[in-house]
Amino acid sequence: MLSNKQKAFLRALGNSQRSIFQVGKDGVSDNLIGGLSDGLKAHELVKFNLLKSCPISANEVAVIVASKTQSEIVQIIGRTIILYKKNPEGKIKLPR
Repeated sequence: MLSNKQKAFLRALGNSQRSIFQVGKDGVSDNLIGGLSDGLKAHELVKFNLLKSCPISANEVAVIVASKTQSEIVQIIGRTIILYKKNPEGKIKLPR
């Protein structure tokens, strides 16, 4: 569980990142989950967007993806979602 201070730190890091995935009309697919899992392993912090054609709301997508990838939701703004998953060999040093 992330503290508010840690979430603020991760939000600041996420703002400078580009979105690396897009969720479209297919919604949450196995390919999306696999790609996000790989992205979380490599980067720890992943940002992705929902296209207007996505049939599911951003909140629902965030909850589904976070539970399937065992990650934590850092931020949901409009159609943009940022997720975090701790990597033992991680680059990101979280504040206490």
